[in-house]
Amino acid sequence: MNPCKSIRHLSRYASRFCLGLSVSLLAITVSAQTTTQSETSPNPTPQVQTPPAPAQKTIKVQMKTSMGNITLELYPESAPKTVDNFLHYVKKGQYNKTIFHRVIDNFMIQGGGMDAKMNEKPTDKPIPSEAALALKWGLKNDLGTIAMARMSDPNSARAQFYINVNVNEFLDHQELPPGDPVQINKNGETVTLPRIQALNATAGYTPFGRVIEGWDVVEKIKVVPTDVMSIHKNVPIKPITILTMKVIK
Repeated sequence: MNPCKSIRHLSRYASRFCLGLSVSLLAITVSAQTTTQSETSPNPTPQVQTPPAPAQKTIKVQMKTSMGNITLELYPESAPKTVDNFLHYVKKGQYNKTIFHRVIDNFMIQGGGMDAKMNEKPTDKPIPSEAALALKWGLKNDLGTIAMARMSDPNSARAQFYINVNVNEFLDHQELPPGDPVQINKNGETVTLPRIQALNATAGYTPFGRVIEGWDVVEKIKVVPTDVMSIHKNVPIKPITILTMKVIK
């Protein structure tokens, strides 16, 4: 059963980050939570392990959290609508007092949509996926990048985001070969799908920036103890609050 569909049937507060995980990938993410920090912690300077930033004018955003400050560098040419959308929420204070509500070590930390009681904040209309454009600029779901969370529809991203704490290339957009049906890489396995299904499965998740300061804070967040809260899994036992976000020079 697709875990995203089952969650949506249970509650309108379902997390907006559904990957259609295979059993094998789900097992990887579950086992990652039980490993020690020394076994799973990546290099604390992710910029060394990721490709050079796209050559363009950038925008910096400071995220103050209850565990420390994180500075983000955004790339408006790589994902213009996505960056505009994120900045819209930053400037209206949408992210203030929200939490990192989904934390999976060796995968990603997700936030920007829930309060401490796991109530989802209202948002504006969704935005179109720009994962293909970001990929053309060389921006991927690499260690240290920030990307938009969404539902199974590629064009359903709203306010929630995640920070990659591993190289998650299976979240990147994939260019389809000609033909129908087509073979694609789905969660590390080669599968054959009708073209219309393959287009959705390979749409990817849109990265739009990266962490440039405060990676030590991300390192602390990714290993906090988590538990199940109602229908939500991987919820930090002690809330990790985004106090404020603001654009900085």
